[in-house]
Amino acid sequence: MNNMQLLVSQPWVERLGMTLLHFLWQGLFIAILYAAARRSVARTSSLQTRYLLACGALAAMMAAPLVTWELMAPSDASPEAIYRIRSTPQAASSTGIATTTTLPDSVRAAVSSAPSERFLFWVVMVWLAGAMVFWVRLAGGWVVAARMRSMLVRRAPPEWQETLRKLGAQIGLSRPVRLLVSALVQAPAVVGWLRPVVLVPVGALGGLPAEHLEALLLHELAHIRRHDYLINILQSVAESLLFYHPAVWWVSGHIRAEREQCCDDVAVSISGDAITYARALAQLESYRPAHLGALVAANGGSLANRIARLLGRQRPAVRTGPEPGVITVAGLLVVAAYGLFGQSADPPRFAVASIKRSPSTVPLSMAVPMGVGYRPGGRLTAGNAPLTMLIQRAYSVQGFQVVGGPSWISTEGYDIEAKPEGNTDQKRMWLMLQTLLADRFKLSMHRETRDLPVYDLQAVKSGPKLPAPQGGACAEVLTTLPEAGQPRPAPPCGPGLVKAGTGLTMLGFSVSMPAFAKQLSLIVGREVIDKTGFTGRFSLHLEFAIDDALAGLPDPVGPDASGQPADPAARPTIRTALQEQLGLKLEVSKGPVDVLVIDHVERPTEN
Repeated sequence: MNNMQLLVSQPWVERLGMTLLHFLWQGLFIAILYAAARRSVARTSSLQTRYLLACGALAAMMAAPLVTWELMAPSDASPEAIYRIRSTPQAASSTGIATTTTLPDSVRAAVSSAPSERFLFWVVMVWLAGAMVFWVRLAGGWVVAARMRSMLVRRAPPEWQETLRKLGAQIGLSRPVRLLVSALVQAPAVVGWLRPVVLVPVGALGGLPAEHLEALLLHELAHIRRHDYLINILQSVAESLLFYHPAVWWVSGHIRAEREQCCDDVAVSISGDAITYARALAQLESYRPAHLGALVAANGGSLANRIARLLGRQRPAVRTGPEPGVITVAGLLVVAAYGLFGQSADPPRFAVASIKRSPSTVPLSMAVPMGVGYRPGGRLTAGNAPLTMLIQRAYSVQGFQVVGGPSWISTEGYDIEAKPEGNTDQKRMWLMLQTLLADRFKLSMHRETRDLPVYDLQAVKSGPKLPAPQGGACAEVLTTLPEAGQPRPAPPCGPGLVKAGTGLTMLGFSVSMPAFAKQLSLIVGREVIDKTGFTGRFSLHLEFAIDDALAGLPDPVGPDASGQPADPAARPTIRTALQEQLGLKLEVSKGPVDVLVIDHVERPTEN
């Protein structure tokens, strides 16, 4: 179950599922455009034009999911991986000191999936299963076709090989083509694209009239000259990938039928005798081998319709629009997809939300407890939280990843109480917070990747000085804040940040290096990349001064807990403390950083 939840939450699953669902209406739209274009040229254009039109429609159907996949790439402010980082403020300790805890990446695996995500997961799973079946079928056809070049075959007599060469020259084919007699085919067929081979059934060279066989060979040579074998393979690939859409099979059927008719016209134009060629086709009517997607055979398509067309007889009415069944099935699929989109398009919202400007007149600093918390049932509480902190929690980013906007988004704190209609999980609560920010703060953002300064966290030459982790009563993560009167949970394993006196102390009982690098990123206001190579866990006790180097903390040189100005010289700087106490160092570097750029924001109206 855990593995399934992890797979459900993968961004590519949702992206692929939405791509597959969007193709339902895209495929139908392309089919309607193709039908309209086909109707407009049905009486005046050649078979080759209609064939190219059908190929273009199928190519557009193949391109549509690729374009959608690219457009679905995370380029806006929608979160790709909600819950990778979350800081939850603890209640003040007995000394009145506020602490924060960063949850590790493993929390995301425990978050339950929304119904739409589970639906998209099963869409992807069903599509993968169906595509696998069609791919096995197609691969089997390729293997059989490849073996037919060498199994139960013999060279054709030299005179017939020379006849094939002359026929090829008549239609402008300069490539060498071998002629083989096969016991596995019952009608002439082409195998291969780069090294094509024409297979004829045993007895055909002596049993068919020479003019009939030459006409059929002209048909196969026309396939080779037109590169139909390659087109047929690409067509089969499209059918295997887009098998679930009936419009794909409808357009693909047009391609196969008109491909055969185009080759019929080439054979008749060279032989000059439509009746003789029609009689040759009639002899093949009783030979209908099993379908192999990798073969291009002379008896493909509807032989009866082909013969009637060649003889100038009244042809069956040509349908220029999609079959009624195609429209019905595709329409139902589109309606079902639209229902899903309509349901998931409405973002989740809190039932009740109160936003008020924080009454505190003290500048935001570590001495003023502030934060955003999750309570059981999905209740959101925020105290003296600036908008930048709300954005960090809602979109699972750090402070330095929020760019732009007026200065008040970092200096004005807000108290928020918000409740959903019923119980909800933390992941959905962060989505609700996104909606709340968009509705009340009129917040709009876009995502960019910028080349920004970063820190590389490395070990000093003498090696790191990392104490062994401490066992005992510590929790791996802190998932909720305790309600009033409830016992406090075990402290998190870390890392946590404590302000005391004139400095800060970072504590942790059993800390991983990636979690430590994340906490450092929050403190120094810059991406910290772990390059220590340390894969274990360690006990953490790091003391350092509150100074301007702590760009990630608001008002880093504000008063301490006693109200006295901080003395930066009382403790070492963060960089000195890292080297002296942990044997680590921060090296300035540059690298790509994903940021959220604020396009518009307004102060909220209070309620």
